[in-house]
Amino acid sequence: MYADVHDGVNERAERYLNKAKALFENLTLTVNTKESRKFYEMAMNYYKDAVYFYNNGNFIGAIIALEYAEGWMDAGKFMNFLK
Repeated sequence: MYADVHDGVNERAERYLNKAKALFENLTLTVNTKESRKFYEMAMNYYKDAVYFYNNGNFIGAIIALEYAEGWMDAGKFMNFLK
């Protein structure tokens, strides 16, 4: 009755990573402070984790890591640390 939770998750992870790629490749600091660098590092580290997980077949882990990466990026933008 219900589709397997893993059906198509690899395609979803791929689409999500492809859409996010430009955002993270162009992410920069608006100010160079300890706090702004922390937001940048956290966003980029989670993004790199997402790519690593995807490349190693852990598609759910990739999606989760990408969610965290976008959270750090969005918070950094909200704080005017990132653009």
